[in-house]
Amino acid sequence: MKLLDGVVRPYAWGSRTAIASLRQKPVPSPHPEAELWFGAHAEGPATVIGADGGPDGTLLDVIDDDPQQALGAATTDRYGNRLPFLLKVLAADEPLSLQAHPSAEQAREGFEREEAAGIPIDAPTRNYKDASHKPELIVAISEFDALAGFRDPAQTIDLLRELQVSELDPYLGLLAGQPDAEGLRAVFTTWLTLPESRLRTVVPAVLAGAVDALNAGSRFGPELRTALELGEIYPNDPGVLASLLLNRIHLSPTEGLYLPAGVLHAYLSGTGVEIMANSDNVLRGGLTPKHIDVPELLRVLDFTPVDADDLKPRIRTVGTERIYLTPAPEFRLSRVELEGTGLHQPSSICFDMPGPQILAALGGTIEARLPGDTPLSVPSGYAAWIPDDDPDVVVRASSSRALFFRARVPVNDPVGSFTEE
Repeated sequence: MKLLDGVVRPYAWGSRTAIASLRQKPVPSPHPEAELWFGAHAEGPATVIGADGGPDGTLLDVIDDDPQQALGAATTDRYGNRLPFLLKVLAADEPLSLQAHPSAEQAREGFEREEAAGIPIDAPTRNYKDASHKPELIVAISEFDALAGFRDPAQTIDLLRELQVSELDPYLGLLAGQPDAEGLRAVFTTWLTLPESRLRTVVPAVLAGAVDALNAGSRFGPELRTALELGEIYPNDPGVLASLLLNRIHLSPTEGLYLPAGVLHAYLSGTGVEIMANSDNVLRGGLTPKHIDVPELLRVLDFTPVDADDLKPRIRTVGTERIYLTPAPEFRLSRVELEGTGLHQPSSICFDMPGPQILAALGGTIEARLPGDTPLSVPSGYAAWIPDDDPDVVVRASSSRALFFRARVPVNDPVGSFTEE
């Protein structure tokens, strides 16, 4: 068992307060902090903190030194000598790019195709950095907003009609004539491939129509306000138009959003815990200056309309552990809140499942203890690495209240198992 210090990723859309506050660092931070990585991804493995309080290698080093001891036979048999998930804290003060992730089959085919073509792995035009899919789950720890999945076309038709923008008439007619997945594909493809001269006409007209509709009391207030915000940050970007086709989703703390392959999405604002398969494959569709491969994105996207509630994970609560159930075999995420006094909630919890685990403390301080061993103190903003071969681990709140998230590989357990002390 080891203490981990995560890797901060300073992307421009990040927050200067959220991650710094979690890590008990000065606020505001010197630069935007977008993500805090707890994992063994080659581009940013977490640092292992030694007994002297200094760095002692990385989690990737620990796993490479003895994969069987770290991951266990069940994990290595299925995923090889690599941790199959990546755990992050994500803090967005500005919207992320509109994007989707490939299925496992699409990722393998795309990676092999780009390898055969000799495209450098770090080339800006490279779509596939590895051969893995990237299902992901985010659980809000603050109020969190996102766009995800194509909305029921009937509702989108109503929204576009409310705008009363003549520049939208051809696209409105296209969707009204075919209010299904194929109609959504046709409209989205058309918008994504509009010449810049046309975008400079259509996008401002849509934004002006959004203002008028909001002033008239539109029932699509959140959707229209989002389009206006995106238009201010990304003027004349086709992603502004595409946002009108997607579900606008708000998550309160503890609520989650699961994104399987092919679901177009963009996180808008807020802080959450994100877990995903250990992959870096992203196909972008707008709201970004980065490379957009339109044909490849269209090959990956699923245009089937989806209700926003269908993208939320099933939840199983066992005692203090709130378990977020998804179809992803690479990970299982749960939220645990403990109270040091034990008066209202248990003061400790015992995990006895095999497989590698990461416990990320995101409020207060926890202590993780092995039988007969010295407790490991994990303050807020840090994590504990628990390898497969460690026996039962008892986690205790050493502050008056402690919140942590547990990430693991559900190799032998479909739900979760622990006993409260």
